[in-house]
Amino acid sequence: MKEIAPSLLSADLLNLASSIERVRDRIKILHLDIMDGHFVPNLTFGPFFAEAIKEKFPGLRLDVHLMVSRPEEVIPWFLEAGVDWLSFHLEATFHHHRLLMKIKEGGVKAGLALNPSTPLCLLGPSLPYVDFVLLLTVNPGFGGQAFIEEGLGKIARLREMRETGGYSFLIEVDGGIKRENIRRIAEAGADVLVAGSAVFSGDPLRNLLYLKEELK
Repeated sequence: MKEIAPSLLSADLLNLASSIERVRDRIKILHLDIMDGHFVPNLTFGPFFAEAIKEKFPGLRLDVHLMVSRPEEVIPWFLEAGVDWLSFHLEATFHHHRLLMKIKEGGVKAGLALNPSTPLCLLGPSLPYVDFVLLLTVNPGFGGQAFIEEGLGKIARLREMRETGGYSFLIEVDGGIKRENIRRIAEAGADVLVAGSAVFSGDPLRNLLYLKEELK
């Protein structure tokens, strides 16, 4: 079953609760991008914001994507905030196994994220330990960018690595997903499709239903 995870980066931040309310009955996952202004050229949210989202919408799984240069320092904050999924970038640290274990010991699904130009072969030693892999199909830092078409082949190759290795991790894809390409991305192997502006530009519920229709 394919899941669409609306990205709060593209939501109306002054009316965030009402935007989430529009789609809460049709989704299981909310995606939250954490940017530190160093690993990527933008600043966004912090752990108190994540905690507030969980308190307001406890029935939704909060999927936090850390785009930060020192993930080992901030992971404990988000574990304490009560998030459900937590991923950090393979490029941001050498201590992948240590951090994955720390996340899993906190009762949270652990994931590794890869930038578009990062080769999949670097994932190899970590694949037995991840609950999901997050593939970026835009250069991270800003919403509303165009999908990098070469990402389709990368998604398909990761799916093959999963099948060949007998793994059960989920493949999450984030970046440039919209109504015109969501079916191709899902067919390539994406299990969780992160959609920001494609959901929150205009009526979130109407846009979400359009995306879901494409996946039927």
